[in-house]
Amino acid sequence: MQTFSLLDLSPVPEGKTAADALANTVALAQAAEAAGYHRYWLAEHHNMQGIASAATSVVIGHVAGATKTIRVGAGGIMLPNHAPLVIAEQFGTLATLYPDRIDLGVGRAPGTDMATARALRRHMAPDDTFPQDVQELIGYFGDVPDHASVRAVPGAGTDVPVWVLGSSLYGAQLAAHLGLPYAFASHFAPDLLGQALQVYRSSFKPSAYLEKPYAMMVAGVCAAQTDAEAEYLRSSQYLAFANLHMGKPGKLPYPVRDVTAQVPGQILAGVKHALSCSATGSAASVKTQLAGLIDTYQPDEIMVTGMIHDNAERVKSFQIAAEVLTELCD
Repeated sequence: MQTFSLLDLSPVPEGKTAADALANTVALAQAAEAAGYHRYWLAEHHNMQGIASAATSVVIGHVAGATKTIRVGAGGIMLPNHAPLVIAEQFGTLATLYPDRIDLGVGRAPGTDMATARALRRHMAPDDTFPQDVQELIGYFGDVPDHASVRAVPGAGTDVPVWVLGSSLYGAQLAAHLGLPYAFASHFAPDLLGQALQVYRSSFKPSAYLEKPYAMMVAGVCAAQTDAEAEYLRSSQYLAFANLHMGKPGKLPYPVRDVTAQVPGQILAGVKHALSCSATGSAASVKTQLAGLIDTYQPDEIMVTGMIHDNAERVKSFQIAAEVLTELCD
């Protein structure tokens, strides 16, 4: 493993606004760049009061404009919500404005509830066209002939790197077949991580985009000066996931000392399992836990993510994680 990166959902904390969340995202991106993170990715989610990155390409442009060298991209764009040409134009424009700094990760999930998915897509087709859509999208970024009837302008010739994202074996198989880099969403769906990486690596076909497999895993992180303080800060994300599971989605809750007093035991157990691919605690504890994950799964790159209510504490958490990961990359 040579590099480490950061995934931000631009969380909206209780007591704050979407404008606050987007300002927090810029502050975190600038701190991440200074701390040595390789990429800064944002994710597409819709109709969620606690996430401000719905217009993902717009936020990516805002972050890229506020930073200098860090790669900025989507982790990811939910391609079934969009026409490939529209995404090619958006990311082709970003790549034109910020050359060699833009990544495009794509997924096939809706990134929202079904009612909102219908509002986004208007007419939902029953067929799964994701593989064809990915290939169409990549084609728009290549050297498109002058006589082509449809072109992405800007976009053609930008060669924006396209990643396949997934939380099951489907994405691993597609990324391997197309010879694309692959990122597994183990930060909320850890169960198939090992199997997905094995499938991707064993069936990978070299392509014009990639000579050998390149796999990234995503892990949660919540770091603080002490284990107890990190557990306290981590409670906000536990509460947010539990509220979503119980049909009460909202903004990122304030942290609490005793999560068990607010969340039924069975639900909390499920939440902790979903978020188990993670590291929480002091720098020493986080290093031990991340080292264990890296040793087990041997990713080419690790991406960390985490929701903390206080943005200053969130920045500190990722700074501690960067120091740890820098040591682990040596």
